Amino acid sequence: MPPSRSHVRATVEAYLSRHSEERDGLEGLLAVLEGTGEPLSRATLPGHVTCSAVVIDRDRRVLHVGHRATGLLLTPGGHVEAGDRTLLAAAVREVCEETGLRPGDLCLTPQFLDEPIDVDVHDLDANAAKGEPAHQHFDFRFAFYLSTEQPPALALQEEEVAGARWLRYDDVRSPTLRAKLLDAEAHGLDGRPEPVNASALIHDGAGRYLLHLRDDRDGIWEPWVLALLGGGRTKDDTCLEATLRRELIEEAPGLELTELLPFAVEEATSVDGLAVPISVYAGRWSGDAAAVDLREGVLLTWCTVDMLDRLRLSPGLGELIRRHAAEHPAVEGPQDDTYPPTSEAPSGTELHIVGVHLHLQDDQGRILLGRRHPDSAFAPDTWHFLAGHCEREAAIDCLVREAKEEAGLTIAPEDVDLVHTVHHVDSPYVRPRIALVFQARSWTGDPEILEPDRCLEWRWWKPQDLPAEVVPYTRRAIDGILQGRPYSEDGWGER
Repeated sequence: MPPSRSHVRATVEAYLSRHSEERDGLEGLLAVLEGTGEPLSRATLPGHVTCSAVVIDRDRRVLHVGHRATGLLLTPGGHVEAGDRTLLAAAVREVCEETGLRPGDLCLTPQFLDEPIDVDVHDLDANAAKGEPAHQHFDFRFAFYLSTEQPPALALQEEEVAGARWLRYDDVRSPTLRAKLLDAEAHGLDGRPEPVNASALIHDGAGRYLLHLRDDRDGIWEPWVLALLGGGRTKDDTCLEATLRRELIEEAPGLELTELLPFAVEEATSVDGLAVPISVYAGRWSGDAAAVDLREGVLLTWCTVDMLDRLRLSPGLGELIRRHAAEHPAVEGPQDDTYPPTSEAPSGTELHIVGVHLHLQDDQGRILLGRRHPDSAFAPDTWHFLAGHCEREAAIDCLVREAKEEAGLTIAPEDVDLVHTVHHVDSPYVRPRIALVFQARSWTGDPEILEPDRCLEWRWWKPQDLPAEVVPYTRRAIDGILQGRPYSEDGWGER
């Protein structure tokens, strides 16, 4: 079955929620959706829906093909067919047919996900040979990154395509698409794939792993296999941890994890054949799987490593579990890393994560910040305090340890003062946090890059010249310290 009218309408409304100023320009499309004709049919006049693929490589270039019928240089695309599951799937099929790319050569962009980057309305002249009068195409354009370092060799569809070119954003032929690409470039549309899905590798610390049996229905990703809980990012998710916590609430409410730690990035294949990088977070829980109010899928069950060879697992899951088990040896009896245990927390208590942060100033009054790695699950490519999460230790001991581990700085506990506290939350789906900001009166050593997978650079900044890309609650803490305020809040709404 082709995409439904409701699917087309929902896609249009999602697009207009970002571009409300274009509603008048899409009146013709909206009229078709309210009419009796099939919006995807070539026979529907005066216009109907088509789909195109905006394929972006790592040099920020967009794939264009020469269209034999018109002589124009266009992004690959065409009409929707009966076997297309969604509009996005139609765009994938068209680009693969016209260029020889495979679906696995493409992945979603974090900026647009499965929503169109542009909806273009263009006029087509009458075609007597095909018996077509003049009409309009309402072209839904979906953005994809290449999943490979270099563009694959193309095998062009010769009857329709005359050559191909990769054009930089500035040179893209469509004015509306060019404007949106240039605007999105300022927000990170750089052609470099990154995870847009997140999964939870839930274990009990005693060698058991919680697996989710998926439904066996059309459109379900990897149906009827055991997999991890999780799902895809939405435009409202502030980070991938927020994505995962939202998914856990939607799929298995009541299954709460105190802490989720990035463990691995895995590659998967979507139902449309696209490459899907998945950020896997590890979390500990030891509850009754059968008692969880499962809202999606068939069941939750605990499995052990020695059972993996007898189970139907999603691709790569067995290897992932074995790797985690090798790195985290089991201890006797089920373990739960929730402190305090749920039974010790008063009813209604929301457990918080405590983080320590180092506010370090040199003799010129400059503040030390580190630029986080672009692949970081939290605040990628953004400046932040030297920081870490409190384990089962005193906060100042944690600060001293993190300063040594992350930057090679030696700080004496007696030289540390608490100068600010931030109570912050990133979204309704993640656990609130308490950020304790300490200032060291003295230290020894110069900042070094000791954890390059987390921090790429240390730099001293004048407070009045901080970079634009600073973690919001870090900036709030610095402002509070400069103004002599001991406490601030972030993410709880305006007061």
